[in-house]
Formats: sequence, C-alpha cells, structure tokens
Amino acid sequence: MTTTYREALRDALREALAADERVFLIGEDVGAYGGAFGVSLGLVEEFGPLRVRNTPLSESAFVGAGIGAALAGLRPIVEVMTVNFSLLALDQILNNAATLRHMSGGQLSVPLVIRMTTGAGRQLAAQHSHSLEGWYAHIPGIRVLAPATLPDARGMLTPALADPDPVVIFEHGSLYNVSGELEAGAGPVDISSAAVLREGEDVTLLAYGGSVPKALDAAELLASDGVTAEVVDLRSLRPLDDATIMASVARTHRAVVVDEGWRTGSLAAEVCTRITEQAFWDLDAPVARVCGAEVPIPYAAHLEQAALPQPESITAAAREVVGRRG
Repeated sequence: MTTTYREALRDALREALAADERVFLIGEDVGAYGGAFGVSLGLVEEFGPLRVRNTPLSESAFVGAGIGAALAGLRPIVEVMTVNFSLLALDQILNNAATLRHMSGGQLSVPLVIRMTTGAGRQLAAQHSHSLEGWYAHIPGIRVLAPATLPDARGMLTPALADPDPVVIFEHGSLYNVSGELEAGAGPVDISSAAVLREGEDVTLLAYGGSVPKALDAAELLASDGVTAEVVDLRSLRPLDDATIMASVARTHRAVVVDEGWRTGSLAAEVCTRITEQAFWDLDAPVARVCGAEVPIPYAAHLEQAALPQPESITAAAREVVGRRG
C-alpha cells in the first residue's frame, strides 16, 4: 500500500495505543491539533484525552511526568516538538531517565520513549532546525534511533516500547511527506543494526535520518561515473552497529560519513574514529566527512541548502576518496 512517513508513524502509534492500555502519548498539541507535524492527527478522537494528553509549554515538566509514569509501570510516549526544544528537558533525560537504572543498582528502570523532530530543509530557521542527535548518542543509558525509511518509521516504535530503558527516536522533518510502498503487514523491525540499502564495491556512504535519501541520490550520481557506492543507513545511533560498518568498509576500502550535524564533535567524528580504530588496515584512503556547516541554520532557502550536505557535496567527497585508489 502507498503511505507516507507521517502516516507510518501514526499507524505505529495507533497500534501501540490499541495493543496496551499502559501506553499513552503526551506532549504539546498532540491532542486536537494532531501534533505540530500532524503525526498524531485523529488519535485523540480514537483513544480519548487521557491517553493522548496535551501539555503546557514545559518540556522539562512533561518529560519528567513521562519518567515518573514509566517508573510507575506505564509505557509513556513523549513527543517533544523539535530537538532544539528538547534541550529544556535535557536535565530530565540525562540526569534522570538515563541514570536511574545505574544509580538504583538495577532496581529501577525507565521504559520511556521520546519522539522528537530533527533536522533542517524546511525554512524553519535556527531555533527549529538543528541536528543534535550526536549529543544524545553521547549519553550512556539511552538508546538513540533515527528511522529513515517507511518500514523503520512503521516498525521502530514497538521494540522501543518493549525496551526496559529509555529510547529516543529522531524523526527528520524533511521525511514526513515522503511517500512510497509499504507492505500491509509491516511490523516491528530490528533496532540494533545498521542496514545496507544499496550494495557497492568502490566506496561506502554512511548516513542516517534525513541524509539517507541524499546518500542514495549521490550513489546514483556516482554510478554515472562508473563508481559503485554502498549506502549504509546507520539507523541505530546508540549503540552503533560496528559490525555492519566495518564489514562494508572491508568490502569497499573507502568511506564517506554524511552527517547533518555540525562537523566538530559530531556523530560523524565518532564513526570516523571507530573506522580508524577497527578497520584501518582495510582502508585505501582517509575517511571523509560531509557535515552541516558550522553556523546556525539560516532561514533563507538558498543559504539553508548551502549549509546542509547535498548529493553533489557527498558525490564530490566520494570522488575524492575513490581518486586515491591504491
């Protein structure tokens, strides 16, 4: 059936709410308004305001409420409107959700799912457009996911709710309107592994979230030059699936990491370091990075696009590393 990324997320929420009375959705405008990006549209009519709960503009308070509910045996899904706003709740996420199992000697667990929109490309300017997934992937005690495909949008929520520890799901805003075919029976997916979306022999393009379609477009451009690029969707940003990353690098001997986040201290930096640590002798060229420009994301469309990784910049980086054939 044809569906959109947004509808796949909504179907996953609907299924979770129907399957388990302990599950509830909480956040700003998730009720009658249907969520800032329309993901929860119609769910309050189906499940009522006690299970699709609007909150005031207070990220720390409603994330904290979710943590408390999880400790009490419920299965909350907390929607934070954008990753920029989530910083107001970072104390709850880092100092409470991520640490309580450790600080209680394993006596307490926080089975909490936090969804938030990330990324740029929609002219929402600097306070609504950043990619801070790498910051969250830095925190031990939480799992960090980045669905880039329709099956992952549909299938990551169920295993995330089954996880006894906090899970943060980053939904890239540029993907909500992406449509395609999704199997009618599409269900839970593995949330521990990366996925090879396109096989190749000359270079590995590693990407996640909203950068995955751009990496696939870059692979098409490279194919016209006779360069076959393998595209790996990281999917799980914490923990990273080292085995799939290193196996791909061992096949292609070259790698380009694509990350919409800022280059300095980025998730891309972590991936590059791991490749250097674990697969150095498989490399025929230094690992390259294509990251977001180190500026607040601009509002003007042409400047915003210039600040983000694009298929052309990914292609140029790949040509550079392939040009250094051994």
